[in-house]
Parts: sequence; structure tokens; C-alpha cells
Amino acid sequence: MTEWYFGIRPTLDAVAAHAGVSRATASRVVNGGTGVRPHLVEKVRQAVEELRYIPNPAARSLVTRRTGAVAVIVAEPETRFFSDPFFSQQIRGIGKELSAHDTQLVLLLVEDADDYGRVSRYLAGGHVDGALAFSLHEEDPLPAITRGAGVLTVFGGRPGFPTSVPYVDADNRGGAREAVRHLLAIGRKRIAHIAGPLDQTASTDRLAGYRDVLPEADPALVAEGAFTSESGAEAMSRLLARRPDLDAVFAGNDLMASGALRVLRDSGRRVPEDVALVGFDDMASVAEATDPPLTTVRQEIEEMGRLMARLLLRGLDQGGAVVAPPASVITPTTLVRRASA
Repeated sequence: MTEWYFGIRPTLDAVAAHAGVSRATASRVVNGGTGVRPHLVEKVRQAVEELRYIPNPAARSLVTRRTGAVAVIVAEPETRFFSDPFFSQQIRGIGKELSAHDTQLVLLLVEDADDYGRVSRYLAGGHVDGALAFSLHEEDPLPAITRGAGVLTVFGGRPGFPTSVPYVDADNRGGAREAVRHLLAIGRKRIAHIAGPLDQTASTDRLAGYRDVLPEADPALVAEGAFTSESGAEAMSRLLARRPDLDAVFAGNDLMASGALRVLRDSGRRVPEDVALVGFDDMASVAEATDPPLTTVRQEIEEMGRLMARLLLRGLDQGGAVVAPPASVITPTTLVRRASA
């Protein structure tokens, strides 16, 4: 076996000589080309391993027409992205799937309107093979940007507009129905809902599930939050001011539920004796850390990230063809019962 010292990087010529093939043959094998006989492919691969050769990504890109990178675009400011464990779980799932396919993740956050231009230029520049975009808001320009850049895209979350672009989402409406039915089953009569931002379909779907079960609910029992703990606390304060007799709360995510819990306790209400509380997400770092531990609707956040990446990679392997785009996926939800309801 040949050893390399002093940081000298083996060249493609060295690989070809070691394998006993031409440089052109070595290049086709290393860079993913076709038309090389199997026994020569094996010789080149063995030479690559023994010499610890690292292919030139620019040369490989010329052959495969792939950059080996995928953009993950999150339409949220940095403060929310880094404080909400939902995003870290979803990115973890995406990262695992991309790593398994030797693909680099490039994270792009959208803080304000100026960032849309930066994202548009980056995508149009051909730096990535595809894009995963999630946390879309109503009238978000990201779908038009990815379409204009000609970049194959998968959405995280059901878009609020007709589209042929595949997406991965949880059964938000069904999960909300299960949460509210559980509260009714344990005898609660005046059930409030803290909704997420209503310019996102996850929030409107969960609100719709609440209304499916309680079509005659007092509008004063619904307050809008922003998927943050602080907004959950503020919404809970508004609900208590409007309906101090409420005896249950279904919060649109675990962070808002944790904020609601603080306000309920500060107001002298016991959970679950006086007010039962249910969240949505089942993020262990939140739901299991509250006192009492939070009953919540579980969605498979990390798996949803994996599925998004898998759909995109499948489309890229098919050459990005839109003749038969991959079908969207709706993942099931389950109610996880703990001590808060």
C-alpha cells in the first residue's frame, strides 16, 4: 500500500497509474461516469481507497451535473429558528438523510424582505441541486423564487395555495380533533384554543380541527399566538380576561402551552385540577420538562425532515423530471397522555 506524507495530496494521475488504467478511465469512474468495464471500475476504486484520493468536486460536477448540495430554506428569523426545538429536530432529520446520500446541507434563513433577494440570487446561481423550504407564511415569495430559479423543491408543511410541488406535513387537523375530544372525554366543558399564527396552514388546520369538534364554541375562547412561549403566555392572559371560567386549553404547539402553563399557575389555577392543558408537537425538551408534564399531540418531526429530503433526492435521481412528481406525504399524529390533562 502506498503511503502519502507531508500533506501531499494524491492526484488523479496517481490513481490511474496505481490502477493501471488511463487517466480518462480513472476520471469516469471517480466522477460517476458510465461505460467502464466492471473489472476496471473495481481496480480504480481500490486505487482510490489505497491512495486515499479525494475527488475534485468541480470535476465531478462537470460529469454528473450535480453540486452535491441542497438548500434548506426556513422562512423565519434567526431568533425563532435557534430558540424553537421544532426546527432543530426537523433539520436533524434532513441532515441525516442528506448525509446518507453524501449530500451537503446549506442553511438559508429569511430574516426580512432583503433576504429574499439574496436567496433568489443564490438559487439562480446554480449552487445547489434542490431546495427544501418550510415554515412558509401566507403570500410568501419563496415558492415563486424556487420556481423561477428552476430548482427542484419540496415543501415542509402543506402550502396554502394549489401547487404540484410535493410537500410533507402532519395530520394537523386530525391531531387537533383528537386533542379536543380527549378534553371532552375527561369532562371539560369550556375548552379554549391558543392558535398559532393564522398565516400558516399548520395553525389554520389545527384551529379547523378544534372547530370540527366544537362548532358552537364561543369565539372568545380562541386567541392567536406566534408559536413561542411568550406569545402563549400573552394569549392565555387574554383568554382568562375574557373567559375566566374556562376549564381546558388546547394550545397549537408545546411552546405556547408552556407559556400558558406559567400564566395559569401565576393566576392560582391548578393544572389539571382547575384547567386541563394539551399541547401539540411532543417535543421532549418542552413537554417532559413542564410541571406537570404536558399531554400533547405527537408529530414525527425528525421523520418528516427525513421524508422531505428523501422526496427531493428521489426527484433529483430522476433528473428533476416533473412528469410524475413524487406524491405528497401526510404523517399520522398520536395523543401522548401525561399529567396536564
